[in-house]
Amino acid sequence: MVQPLFLKPVFKERIWGGTALKEFGYHLPSDKTGECWAISAHPNGPSEIVNGPFAGKTLDKLWKENPELFGNPEGAVFPLLTKILDANMDLSVQVHPDDTYAMANENGELGKTECWYIIDCKDDADMIFGHNAKTKEELVEQIEEGNWNELLRRVKIKPGDFFYVPSGTIHALCEGTLVLETQQSSDTTYRVYDYDRKDDQGNLRDLHLDKAIDVTTVPHKDAESTPGIEEKEDVEITTFTKSDFFSVYKWNVKGSAAFNFSEKYLLMSVIKGQGSLIHNGETYSFEKGNHVILPVGMGDFEINGECEVIVSHP
Repeated sequence: MVQPLFLKPVFKERIWGGTALKEFGYHLPSDKTGECWAISAHPNGPSEIVNGPFAGKTLDKLWKENPELFGNPEGAVFPLLTKILDANMDLSVQVHPDDTYAMANENGELGKTECWYIIDCKDDADMIFGHNAKTKEELVEQIEEGNWNELLRRVKIKPGDFFYVPSGTIHALCEGTLVLETQQSSDTTYRVYDYDRKDDQGNLRDLHLDKAIDVTTVPHKDAESTPGIEEKEDVEITTFTKSDFFSVYKWNVKGSAAFNFSEKYLLMSVIKGQGSLIHNGETYSFEKGNHVILPVGMGDFEINGECEVIVSHP
């Protein structure tokens, strides 16, 4: 019988991390926990199924051994990765490659197009999103001279904002930001600038300027992203993006809402509230901080409660 798959997250310590992920009920490995890899089949941190007949199996193995749960896909790797990021300090200014560049230069890794839903942020928060260089030559010149204030574009943010971040986009989350990230399943990042920070051993962190300059889109292009909102009985569905890599939605449920998804598998992350999912007469309770995959063939199901859920699929 097809049933929801609940996952155990993997946590990553980062120089810029903090303790904000505790609000999701997580036990953190340290006070510098920057990333929750919530739904992951990436070899650097695969999630584990915690319920049902597949309990104890990691998502990468499930993808290979039970492809029927995902509609018998052609891809060799699970294509998406869901994270929650706690930017307790500024992240490095960085850029990611596309599939073609990563395939050639990163041992067959996927490229990394991603998107962010701002769960929370401090008042008057901003982030780095794009650059002002008109040509590659100008980009190189500004980087070499360290003209970061002239080069980098800053954008104001607030809770509830959504940003689509294609590969080739220079970007950085800044201090005091809590984000749910949906991305291609990749762990390839090229650092452009890291504020001359040193790690716990007193070493400057590596930069990857040659590759970063190779892959940066010049001039910067803002991705078109206009959310669409659909009101149904007891649920508001916001469609943030439908791209070549993923579609991302927010379900805001207040009461009892009916859904039908037979053709696609869904990734669900509960970012607020609690509730239950009812399917084939079985009830599955969930709460803030839970992450679930709904396999292909779920068909009709209900969600009861008051909750906000970020949902995605390839």
